[in-house]
Amino acid sequence: MEWSPRIDRAPDGKIRLRIPGDERALLREVADELTSLLASNDHEPALERLFPSAYEDAEREREFRELTRAQLESGREQAFEILRRTVDEDSLSAEEADAWLRALNDARLVLGTRAEVTEDLDWNELDPSDPRAPDLAVYAYLSWIQEELVEATLAS
Repeated sequence: MEWSPRIDRAPDGKIRLRIPGDERALLREVADELTSLLASNDHEPALERLFPSAYEDAEREREFRELTRAQLESGREQAFEILRRTVDEDSLSAEEADAWLRALNDARLVLGTRAEVTEDLDWNELDPSDPRAPDLAVYAYLSWIQEELVEATLAS
């Protein structure tokens, strides 16, 4: 059996999706989970990766968040909504592919924070019984899909 990418550029310039149904379901589940997390306004540390501090001064930081947080949240929610709406499609427009890239990146940031992913993580030494293993598996999958999507968007 010959390997072929799950995402590539079609002759018409659109981004072609050849993602199996179970993987599409996973992508939908990730989008749903992150949308719920954004809406919850919980003080989860993983959300801090999506909204890092801009100022050390507490008052300036509060003002900055008041001015920007709603717009940043809205943009992220829109990206996840586009992913969810188009996950069962056969192809993506350039705008939809961009939204997928933003959603995949945000999901990776949250999962990576939760699973304590660092440059020092040795994937070859990971114990399957490690409690982080499920999140790390999804993180690795999202990284792979993101890489294929980047390659497809850059292909001419």
